[in-house]
Amino acid sequence: MDVEVQNYVRTRALRSPDHVRVGPFTVRYDPNWAIPPVNYAIPDHGAEPTTEEIGALIAVFRERDRMPRLEFLPSCAPEVEPALLAAGFAVVNRAPLLACAPGSLVPPAPVTGTAISEPCDPAGFTAAAAVQHLAYGETGEPTEGEIAWLRGAHEGGGVAALVTDEADGTTVAAGGCSIPVDGMSELCGLAVAASHRRRGIGAALSAYLTATAFDRGCKVVWLEPGDADVERIYAGIGYRRVGDKTDMALDVSPR
Repeated sequence: MDVEVQNYVRTRALRSPDHVRVGPFTVRYDPNWAIPPVNYAIPDHGAEPTTEEIGALIAVFRERDRMPRLEFLPSCAPEVEPALLAAGFAVVNRAPLLACAPGSLVPPAPVTGTAISEPCDPAGFTAAAAVQHLAYGETGEPTEGEIAWLRGAHEGGGVAALVTDEADGTTVAAGGCSIPVDGMSELCGLAVAASHRRRGIGAALSAYLTATAFDRGCKVVWLEPGDADVERIYAGIGYRRVGDKTDMALDVSPR
């Protein structure tokens, strides 16, 4: 499963319109959205990068005003981390990967007073992105990149969904499952407004997104939980650990 997840992420990067190939790396670059989760490199399976190839990789990021960073499963390319450490990169995060198959999904109890639906117009995608934007600590209005990701998932065969408080009609949670590749999709961007947390909304929305992805032909949905508490929530609806992911970055400011 770890190889399948790594291949999925690499394929999605190769299908992004502004990706770059440099040495044994694929760089996913979003010119309209500067956040790290959408700007990173992925090594080829079994990659053994040279000093020169890592230097060229750094140059690609600097030319685009992005922090040089990578996301990968060490089990798929064990020589990459030592090479990056020698070049001055540091490990910034290690996280488990969880996955769920159709027969494993456990629907949680419904949350009264809320309704889950899929946005289908600009107002809906903007409302969903606004919840994500604020829940992840940002201020102001959501960026076009955040809105475009949800819209792209919806239009590309993935899932975008939001939760509405039936009392006043406000959007209180949102998330999505990415465009599928070979029957696999990533559940990501799950966010619940601070005013509505600890009510089971996150579990209910996660189960809805996962079930909808299965209904649309996905055979596996995977995700990266934010912390141990979040991992337990996903475990409660049937997700199980299938591997580990490492994020590495060069400790310099983008140029």
